[in-house]
Amino acid sequence: MEMLIYNFFNLEIMAEAYPLLLRGAGQTLLLCLAVIPLGLLGGLLVALAARTRRRVLRYAVIAFIDLFRAVPPLVLLIFVYAGLPFAGLDISPFAAVCIAFLLNNSAYFAEIFRAGIESIGAGQTEAARSTGLGPLQTMAYGVLPQATRNVLPDLLSNSIEVVKMTSIASVVSFQELLYSADMARSLTYNSSPLVMAAVMYLALLWPVVRILSRMEHRVGQ
Repeated sequence: MEMLIYNFFNLEIMAEAYPLLLRGAGQTLLLCLAVIPLGLLGGLLVALAARTRRRVLRYAVIAFIDLFRAVPPLVLLIFVYAGLPFAGLDISPFAAVCIAFLLNNSAYFAEIFRAGIESIGAGQTEAARSTGLGPLQTMAYGVLPQATRNVLPDLLSNSIEVVKMTSIASVVSFQELLYSADMARSLTYNSSPLVMAAVMYLALLWPVVRILSRMEHRVGQ
């Protein structure tokens, strides 16, 4: 028991590692503030493009969604970070993570937005058009607000998954929370910083999870 506490719950080592982990948590938050809005915007644009009457574009969008939902995010990240320099694009770890997450998250968010748009009955669209609104105005002011409200729990749930997925950014040496914890572990030869990182992830995500659970409960009523 003493060895377990020393190696995983060593408060002295946690205190020493705290400043390093705090900087890592700041980088994780910065990354989330970049990739989640990018994924939402990309997903919305892809979902709207999937509704086009142009068959070639619609098939291209379907192929995009299927491809980037099928490719593991870690493989995609490594491909972007290691592959783009061969195309003459030398990018930072932060930019590589943003690009990889944009491609992956856009595909998932697109499916959520698509489901939300399709949940709105044709009568809503016809009612908006009858007031003189054009197609774009109908989508922007009539359909999208209702569609987003219908799938808001799914959007939040996927955003939580994105936050947890930021831990793979350590593979390309981006100094987020997990990278900082692993660095502290390698310096102290003790796993307590990893446990502390897990607690910080829990503190960051648990309130959001509780809010999401309440929203899902209200929707189910």
